[in-house]
Amino acid sequence: MAYIDEHVGVRDGDGLRWGVESICDQLTELGCKIAPATYYEHRSRKPTSREARDGELKARIAAVHAANYGVYGARKVWLTLNRERPAGEPPIARCTVERLMGEMGLAGAVRGKVKRTTISDPKAPKPLDLVDRNFAPLAPDRLWVADFTYVSTWSGWCYTAFVIDAYARRILGWSVATTMTSQLVVDAVEQAIWTRQREGKDLAGLIAHHDHGVQYLSVAYSEHLDAAGIKPSTGAVGSSYDNALAESVIGLYKTELIKPRRPWKGFDDLEIATAEWVDWFNHRRPFEYGDDLTPVEAEQAHYAHHQTPAIAGVSN
Repeated sequence: MAYIDEHVGVRDGDGLRWGVESICDQLTELGCKIAPATYYEHRSRKPTSREARDGELKARIAAVHAANYGVYGARKVWLTLNRERPAGEPPIARCTVERLMGEMGLAGAVRGKVKRTTISDPKAPKPLDLVDRNFAPLAPDRLWVADFTYVSTWSGWCYTAFVIDAYARRILGWSVATTMTSQLVVDAVEQAIWTRQREGKDLAGLIAHHDHGVQYLSVAYSEHLDAAGIKPSTGAVGSSYDNALAESVIGLYKTELIKPRRPWKGFDDLEIATAEWVDWFNHRRPFEYGDDLTPVEAEQAHYAHHQTPAIAGVSN
C-alpha cells in the first residue's frame, strides 16, 4: 500500500503517469498480487483507535527526539513523554515507545571510546588520591571532578574543559580554548567556584579530583583551589578508572554534541554550541543515576529533603 502511495502519479520513461491499476498489474506480474479494489478498500478504511493513537505518539516521539539532539533512546523518550503528557492522559507504556521508535528508525546515540589528552610531568609534585574511585558522594559540593577533551575544527584544534559535581553530575564550569594551557582549566574551575558562591554555598573541605595533566598541576590552578578552600586530588598515572566520572561526561559531550554536528567551523560556533548543550544537560537531560531527574532537579530534591548542617561560627 505504501509503495503504491509513493509511486502513483509518477511519470515513467515515456512520460506517462502511473495509475493505481497499472501499478497493481506490474506488482502482480512480479509476484506481489494485489487488486486495485484491495488498495481502494484499504484507503477508504478508517484507522483503528490504536493506529490513530500510534500516529499521534509518533509525532510526539519525533518531536522529543529532535528537541534533544537526536540522542535519546527509547527509555529517555518514554520518560520525557510521560513527564510532559497532559493532565488526565493515561501513562504511555515503554514498550509502546520502543515499538514506535523501531518503526520510525529512531535510536539513541551510542558512545565511542574517549581519547586521552593527559600530558603528565613526572617531576611535578602531585596531590594524593582522596577519592579512591568513589564517585558517589552523599551531597553536592563534596566532590568535583575535572577533565578536558579535544575537538577538531576547520580552523584547527579546540579544547573543552569541564568541572562536574559528582553528586548529581551537574556541570558547574566549562571552558573552550584554542590552546591546551593551564588557563583552559583555570577558566572552568573559576566558573564552577563562581556558580556555587553565587548560590551562597561554602566550598571549604570540598575535594576537586583530576588526572595528572600538567594543566591541573599548575600553580595558577592550585592557587584557585586553595583560595576557595578546596582540596586537590589526583588519580593514578595512566588509569582512566581513577577519573571515570569526568571521562563519562566527556563521552556524552562527544557523542551527543560533537560527533553528530561535525564538521565544526571553529572556536566561535563550538563555544556557542557547548553553552547550549551544557544548559540542556543540566536542566533537561534526565539521569537514571539520579532517579531519572535532571542534574539541577536532583540537587534541588536533595536540598528540599536535607538541611545543610550549620558551619561553626556561621548561622543558617
